[in-house]
Amino acid sequence: MLINCVAYQEGKKLCSIPVEEISDYVKKPDCFVWVALKDAEPTELAQMQHEFCLHELAVEDAHVGHQRPKIEEYGDSLFAVMHTVEFVDGELNIGEVDVFVGENYVLSTRNRTQQGFLGVRARCEREPHHLMQGSAFVFYALMDAVVDRYFPVVVAFETELETIEDQIFTKGSQRANIERLYELKRKVTLLKHAVAPLLEAVGKLDGGRVPPIVADTKDYFRDVHDHLYRINTSIDSIRDTIGTAIQVNLSMVSIDESEVNKRLAAWAAIFAVATAFVGIWGMNFEHMPELKWKYGYPVSLGIVSVICVYLYYRFKKSGWL
Repeated sequence: MLINCVAYQEGKKLCSIPVEEISDYVKKPDCFVWVALKDAEPTELAQMQHEFCLHELAVEDAHVGHQRPKIEEYGDSLFAVMHTVEFVDGELNIGEVDVFVGENYVLSTRNRTQQGFLGVRARCEREPHHLMQGSAFVFYALMDAVVDRYFPVVVAFETELETIEDQIFTKGSQRANIERLYELKRKVTLLKHAVAPLLEAVGKLDGGRVPPIVADTKDYFRDVHDHLYRINTSIDSIRDTIGTAIQVNLSMVSIDESEVNKRLAAWAAIFAVATAFVGIWGMNFEHMPELKWKYGYPVSLGIVSVICVYLYYRFKKSGWL
């Protein structure tokens, strides 16, 4: 679906144009065209390929979707894949933004994402001195918007992790904590898959051999790289903390099990002594000491009771009961 198709010249918006006239405006000096698509159909991508002379492999990747974040160079143009990460109805949603960048055009198509980039377009149009840098600055603005949306997700993960950590030492919450920690670990891994490859790709735009199309804006991409590096570091820190929290939680489970085992062992010892005495006195031998004694039964019960009470006292004092 076509969202916008706008022509710009010398940093200023000229007008919205029909798709059929894109190739005419691209040929004009100091002019570039910025097209935004959402959930593009194959016919739309084919039309854009014809108007912008896009590389067929890049178009194929955009059509298939579910690509790993990357930035590829095709002659004098670039093709970038970025993943959007956002919360939709409390669930983490992973979308994809494909951006084609040429000297006189920018084509962005987003899939499976709720948030658009109208704010990015408005920001660029408010800064004509930056927009004069052409398609490279628009490419930076789109990438910067995608990366900046990672920060609230990281903060949400850190907040959730802190909440779980506060409950780790609460009795009876170990199973729920383990489930929440593994679910959080899964979400963090999804964000890691979006950030780490993009961090590597953006590093090629601000150091070493920089593609000519973004040579004048590499300082801006260095800023994006810095943001991605900070986010990636935070993700690694969260993952390490989750691993530690899981180990602590499992240790708490082991401690609880040990406490139960000690209680069972203590009670087993107490009943074993009573069983031993009763078993001995319960033998049906004819000649047994105190067998005919008047006070034999109450004394035997008293001895068993005293020993059991003593054992209970010792186990209680040692913390087993």
